[in-house]
Amino acid sequence: MASSAPRARPLSPHLSIWKPGPHMIVSILHRITGDGMATVGTVVLVWWLAALAAGAKSYATFTFVFGGFAGGAIGYLFGIGLTLCFFQHLATGIRHFVLDTGAGYELKGNRTGSIATMVFSVLATAAFWAYLLMVK
Repeated sequence: MASSAPRARPLSPHLSIWKPGPHMIVSILHRITGDGMATVGTVVLVWWLAALAAGAKSYATFTFVFGGFAGGAIGYLFGIGLTLCFFQHLATGIRHFVLDTGAGYELKGNRTGSIATMVFSVLATAAFWAYLLMVK
């Protein structure tokens, strides 16, 4: 006859066992940047469209917050943040595409690819904003 005492079941390894490596950080960043772009981008877009529809005074308030207040610091902060999110999400998406082909699963290659996505996103953001500020 079977014992009625509950059996101890093995626990799945979690953060107490696995150390966060670049591949884990990039995976988490991919989710955060996707959600961030969707949420922040949608809020700013809806505010901009509502300001356009509401008239000149409302649009002036929007442009003051994102362009005039504190020298446009808030607008630059949102712009640079969304740009960094975009390039990080793009690079990680390309990395996942390469992984889907079956390549890049070796430990060294996976680590290098993960770090490359973070370096690319920072460099691409800096280059993009340097170009924007030079053209301005």
